[in-house]
Amino acid sequence: MIHEILPVGALQCNCSIFGDEASREAIVIDPGDNIEEIQAVLARHQLKVSAIVITHAHIDHIGGAAKLKAATGAPVHMNRDDQLLYDHLDMQAKWLGMETPERTLIDMEARDGDVLRLGPARFHVLHTPGHTQGSLCLWIPAEKKLIVGDTLFRESVGRTDLPGGNHKQLLGSIKDKLYSLPEETLVFPGHGGTTTMGHEKEHNYFLRDL
Repeated sequence: MIHEILPVGALQCNCSIFGDEASREAIVIDPGDNIEEIQAVLARHQLKVSAIVITHAHIDHIGGAAKLKAATGAPVHMNRDDQLLYDHLDMQAKWLGMETPERTLIDMEARDGDVLRLGPARFHVLHTPGHTQGSLCLWIPAEKKLIVGDTLFRESVGRTDLPGGNHKQLLGSIKDKLYSLPEETLVFPGHGGTTTMGHEKEHNYFLRDL
């Protein structure tokens, strides 16, 4: 499976582009900005986007969703518990001193237990509230890959001091949904470098009591 990671926008959100070599279909996760660059990756691999998935509705992860949807026609998937955050995209933009990006309707409610298909691979939706109330992760067993948005970082966790954040809830989500995954699972955070579940269990200060 094709997997390219493109840091986008002022906050360098890690946008993941997955593509199936046989069907040439793609899933794009967190197209926060730089849609032209995302489209260039898609064109290079001759991929057609079948789904746009948002791990949470902070502007750096969702800011380019409307533009990518307009360019590809692909539906946008997001957990409904982050709708209020998305409704206040203008406020988020004001906090960061940037222009408010265009918004779009959310086409599909991404719920815990949902499965998205890309060729033979299955992307399992894990609802992991804490960073925001609608935060979600995507577990891909065939690839042993986990896309975690801002729930988990290399040797750290997502901040919980913004609206909708809850530190105790965040740690509970990690314990209940992520901690039991294989230690060799490759973890792809929304910012920064890749890690593994085994590394986080051993070195992440925040997970020491889980």
